[in-house]
Amino acid sequence: MRLWTLHPQYLDAKGLVACWREALLAQKVLRGATQGYRNHPQLLRFRAFPDPMSAIASFLYEIAAEAKRRGYRFDEKKIASKCCNSKIRETRGQLEYEWAHLKRKLKQRAPQVARELSMVKNVRAHPLFRIIAGDVRDWEKKPNQSLEPMARSVTPRAAHEPRQLPPWLTI
Repeated sequence: MRLWTLHPQYLDAKGLVACWREALLAQKVLRGATQGYRNHPQLLRFRAFPDPMSAIASFLYEIAAEAKRRGYRFDEKKIASKCCNSKIRETRGQLEYEWAHLKRKLKQRAPQVARELSMVKNVRAHPLFRIIAGDVRDWEKKPNQSLEPMARSVTPRAAHEPRQLPPWLTI
């Protein structure tokens, strides 16, 4: 299960669909409607939120909005709650880690998308998250191999992307 801190605009089609399905599973877990995945580390930040169901709803609505921008139709009736007005604090280190992780996955799964993402200089976070200083979260399962360093190229606010990016990378 991967509930990306990254804005969903960076996900390829397969990644966007997987994120939708995994977030729906997370919603089911948070509702207590399934036995599996109850202790999954990706759920910690949602459970720590005052209203976990509204947090996962906000996460899901943004995934659905990105799908709609791309011409897909995700069934928003599956979202069990209303959105929240607050944000979950997440660390810059976590965002950077996920950015490097996504780029590594896309090099294998979707090389063209990986090349397009290499042009991105200022990575956006999913709107549910407010980025704060800090390292990769302890709950993150880190592979043994090192990921490419990001330095300070990740910003919490929207930045102007180069015009050469494909339409699905912009909002």
